[in-house]
Amino acid sequence: MHPTAPYQLYYWPGIQGRGEFVRLALEAAGVAYVDVARRRGERGMEAMLASLDGAVTAHPSFAPPVLRAGELLIGQTANILQFLGARHGLAPRAQQGRLWANQLQLTIADIVNEVHDCHHPLSTNLYYEQQQPAARTRAADFTARRLPKYLGYFEGVLVHNPARGNHAVGGRLSYVDLSLFQLVAGLRYAFPNAMARQQQAWPRLLALHDSVAARPRIAAYLKSARRLPFNEDGIFRHYPELDR
Repeated sequence: MHPTAPYQLYYWPGIQGRGEFVRLALEAAGVAYVDVARRRGERGMEAMLASLDGAVTAHPSFAPPVLRAGELLIGQTANILQFLGARHGLAPRAQQGRLWANQLQLTIADIVNEVHDCHHPLSTNLYYEQQQPAARTRAADFTARRLPKYLGYFEGVLVHNPARGNHAVGGRLSYVDLSLFQLVAGLRYAFPNAMARQQQAWPRLLALHDSVAARPRIAAYLKSARRLPFNEDGIFRHYPELDR
């Protein structure tokens, strides 16, 4: 059963971050949700931090995003998407398909972590400016080796999907497609030169990005104020010196 009350999404208010993967699924499903920390100011931030507090909730999350669905409080991006996918038709019905979708989402989480480590290779407790030499080394390796390895893998997933249509899992839109859209969009923002040099290797993946962006609900979302812009406080950051 679907909840009668809107979902509540707890995430940092000024960045897309990992919360954006959840927002895209909620927007594509056309279900009501409240982006708590953005819409409720200081009280929203307090509510978000409370979702991480073991003294407040029996199942605290280590970090946002966190989704409240009725009495459920669900953490971890892939876990949230697995829940939403099953509930709103954004995942296969069969167990094998759902496991495959989750596997792909966890692989997306891996590359997202590596993108983050390009600008924070030494410590999350240091500013980017305090680790620039290491960041240059890490980003050069990422754009030359890791980025094509990951995107080549996802290209192969699309090519070998036996179902018709340009989808990662089965023959219809899934949360994995939405997350691949966000991954490509973020990489184009962070590493436009590297992406432009290599884009001919991933025609199916880029076509998936374009098809997701053209879906009516997603197109409307991307034009709305609900879609935060990429910026240099989030995961996908554009520093020209890291995109040689």
